[in-house]
Amino acid sequence: MPTIARLPDLLISQIAAGEVVERPASVLKELLENSLDAGSKAIQVHLEEGGVKLIRVTDDGCGIAQDQLGLALTRHATSKIATLDDLERVGTLGFRGEALASVASVARLTLTSRERGAAHAWKLRGEPGAEPEPAALMAGTVVEMRDLYFNTPARRKFLKSESTEFAHCADAVKRVALTRPDVAFSLTHNGRSLFQLAPADRPRRIADLLGDDFVGAARAVDAQSGPLSVAGFAIDPTRATDAKDGQFVFVNGRFVRDKVIAHALREAYRDVLHGSRQPAVCLFVEVDPALVDVNVHPAKTEVRFRESRAVHQFVFHAVQRTLAAPVQADAGPALVERAAPAVDAPQRPDFSHYAPPHQTTLGIAEPAAASYLAFARAAQLAERPAPVSAESAPQFAPAAPVDRDGPPLGYALAQLHGIYVLAQNARGLILVDMHAAHERILYEKLKAAFDGRQVATQALLIPAVFSADPVDVAAVEEHADALAGLGFAIAPLGPNQLGVRGVPALLQAGDPVALARSLIAELREHGISQLATARRNELLATMACHGAVRARRQLSVPEMNALLRQMEETERAGQCNHGRPTWTELTLEQLDRLFLRGQ
Repeated sequence: MPTIARLPDLLISQIAAGEVVERPASVLKELLENSLDAGSKAIQVHLEEGGVKLIRVTDDGCGIAQDQLGLALTRHATSKIATLDDLERVGTLGFRGEALASVASVARLTLTSRERGAAHAWKLRGEPGAEPEPAALMAGTVVEMRDLYFNTPARRKFLKSESTEFAHCADAVKRVALTRPDVAFSLTHNGRSLFQLAPADRPRRIADLLGDDFVGAARAVDAQSGPLSVAGFAIDPTRATDAKDGQFVFVNGRFVRDKVIAHALREAYRDVLHGSRQPAVCLFVEVDPALVDVNVHPAKTEVRFRESRAVHQFVFHAVQRTLAAPVQADAGPALVERAAPAVDAPQRPDFSHYAPPHQTTLGIAEPAAASYLAFARAAQLAERPAPVSAESAPQFAPAAPVDRDGPPLGYALAQLHGIYVLAQNARGLILVDMHAAHERILYEKLKAAFDGRQVATQALLIPAVFSADPVDVAAVEEHADALAGLGFAIAPLGPNQLGVRGVPALLQAGDPVALARSLIAELREHGISQLATARRNELLATMACHGAVRARRQLSVPEMNALLRQMEETERAGQCNHGRPTWTELTLEQLDRLFLRGQ
């Protein structure tokens, strides 16, 4: 057996480089973090051939003294930590002292730096026995890496095409630039300038890098609790896409892929995302450095929280509250591009004499007629039309007048093909998918009733009888008490027959047989314990879907107005239980542009 021998220093560094230097983007990330730790306010990045041939990072930071240039290229040499206490409270992006030494072992590295107040700059090549030599540099540091893996050709074979490697490098710059909007960044590839970012506030920097469309389609997140805080943007569920690379999460300024936070985001979006769409976010989580361990992964892209449950619940509730915010007049997804106001705005008739009757057909009461009349009378019209007699009045739903203080979703005008509700608010036209909207309302009410153990049962005057398998009959007999807790009264009427004697009061307008069949199917597949815990929300969503008003159902104007008011009071009313949008808005400016008014 070969004798045990100490490895050469170069081989040790090359082994360490295998963990730190995965590709050019890994090198670039380490260099950018060093520049930020040095207090830089402007960073320039120059790349050639995707970063394989050249990576040059120039900054205006504090610089490195001549007698410390050699230490900067030595493994486990750093100015950022000195004791175990420093390691347990890391406040810098870099701290291991391995990056430059690892890069120098697999590439040709040159370090040029001028310390603040020094007479001139010094340059050191990353070669054995090299000595610092005078150089010209205004201030800061320039790190130049050439010919990555020139001395380890086997590693170089694993690199991808130039375009792929450059894309990873661009992502690395983007992530670092997102964390520090106060720092200017520029990126050049093969002599072509890709972007130049001036110092800005956080929303402007996010818009510059992720696009105005993202910021326009996202909701602002801002929450704080003790040592924890989170800020940024979370995509509106109706604007989410299938892309899986839209999550930018930063912990104490460090980009991470953390399973705890990723799970919290999935849970926050569980009830509002459609199909396979993914939640796109740009979130900045701040936590006491003593409560997070950043030294668990060589590339520092993973962290470990001391109180992971608390972090999970904090992020989950912060994003969930943001998504559950009340309906706003401009929160719906627009169908056409916003346009400048047209010159001639249309006049709107006065229907302040209209008082809708009271009704509760959908189980959601219409607001008092007085509030409707107050809304109508508050409209300020340039001209009032002549009074219209009852005999000559047109036989269609009256248009509600516009008022700045009116409700976000306005008041109903009519129903389209028995599917959509048309409403008018102060900004323009609102389109509502009545089934999807009612489904969300019922779902949220069912959840609240179930949590409070107050699911009321509405007895049926005549039991709804249907045929069933003996297994279904046995399941109903066995779990009669649990079904009663869900608001259902179902009893066997024979070996192959069941009768529905009562349904949840919130779902009394639904088909009792369809509700019972879906409930029994879920019961057989998952068992009562799963339905009461892990799959509770899925069950309630199914019940709400069956109980919601169906398409082609003709609604009166008061019914439609009742639906709009309930939407405004319901959390996450912008999406149904399946993540589809429930409403959208066309502003008057958009409508004027469609019809070329004022042009």
